[in-house]
Amino acid sequence: MDSTLHERPAELLSRLIRFDTTNPPGAERECLAFVDGLLREAGIETRTVAKDPARPNLIARLPGAGKAPPLLLQGHVDVVTTEGQDWSHPPFGGETADGFVWGRGALDMKGAVAMMTASVLRAKANGVEPPGDVVLCLMSDEEAGSDLGARFLVEEHPELFEGIRFAIGEFGGFNLDSGGTRLYPIMVAEKLNCWLRLTIRGPAGHASMPVRGGAMAELSRILRKLDRGRLPVHVTPVSRRMVRAIAEHSPPPARLLLEGLLRTPLTDRVIGLMGERGKLFDPLLHNTASPTVVRAGAEINVIPSEVTLDLDCRLLPGFEPGQAIAELRALIGDSAEIEIVRADPVAPEADLALFPVLAGILAEADPGAHAIPNLLPAVTDGRFFARLGIQTYGFTPMRLPEGMSFTSLIHAADERIPVDAIEFGTAAIRKLLERFG
Repeated sequence: MDSTLHERPAELLSRLIRFDTTNPPGAERECLAFVDGLLREAGIETRTVAKDPARPNLIARLPGAGKAPPLLLQGHVDVVTTEGQDWSHPPFGGETADGFVWGRGALDMKGAVAMMTASVLRAKANGVEPPGDVVLCLMSDEEAGSDLGARFLVEEHPELFEGIRFAIGEFGGFNLDSGGTRLYPIMVAEKLNCWLRLTIRGPAGHASMPVRGGAMAELSRILRKLDRGRLPVHVTPVSRRMVRAIAEHSPPPARLLLEGLLRTPLTDRVIGLMGERGKLFDPLLHNTASPTVVRAGAEINVIPSEVTLDLDCRLLPGFEPGQAIAELRALIGDSAEIEIVRADPVAPEADLALFPVLAGILAEADPGAHAIPNLLPAVTDGRFFARLGIQTYGFTPMRLPEGMSFTSLIHAADERIPVDAIEFGTAAIRKLLERFG
């Protein structure tokens, strides 16, 4: 093991990328064993906990002064597939070229794991005593639902996180340009999964004798409603804070449009006026229902009597599946049966007590920039830790070059991160380890 690797977090990231942890199947064990070796060599206590031995979770604890509750640093090492993508550099080569580290997971989220790990190792090497214990939790299986990772840990081993109030994880801390002002969104809340299955029934028959108005026709009508309509507008406390923070740092014309988003009779019209930018705000102000899977028929010459349609619904903070189903019924009608396939429990209201500390660290690292609270339209492992009363902040800071889009590279070909951004984030998290109390 290289006992100085924490001083070169970009190189640490390259090493992590070279472990192919595509999920499925995941195969995260070797990657986590490598990190475990670094931590143990530094004299940091570690523990491995697994539901599946091939897909473990690594927990390390750096003792603190006992003046504050422990702080959780949580991340995952599994990544999504690269199948069918055309890469400029091998996706699992971890190559450094043109000032970037290239590879699957560079942004989501081995880059953040490298930052967290290097920060903990630096604190240990420099004899830093944090205000409270620092718990580093690196997990498997986030990209496929977290059943072997965060969900398993929270449900089967909650004692590992006793006393923790705050955590950092994905997704946030990278810069965005807004009218010449650099903004750093920090996730403070996320939407929740609510997967639904619609079953539509109608008369069957021989395909030579067309059936008008059958199950297929009803499916078409429902898909049309979903494509052309929206579920109702909801301005939640987090989305209100986020939009107002962006408006505060925007030029007057944009500020007026942003303020219009918060007036529910005008919201959908304003989203339309904003064009491409409006697409970013649309899911932050509505529960959403996206059709993803259709199942129907077994033979080409038989008109099916039953069609199922799967919907990936995402609920705003504070909403329950029953409320989303009622909104969906109002949009598409009562012709389909609706079944809940999987749903996350309602999360507690966001606790912003640590936000000023995180914002202050970013202001020091990038003078003139502003941190803003962010509602994530997707999900992270944070939703599981919320069940233990732990507030997760998306805080894996990255100073990105002008024109580089974080979101467009996630899960895409040529995923990469600037070498400088890895050091930027490592230094920021290192400061947090001294200040979180």
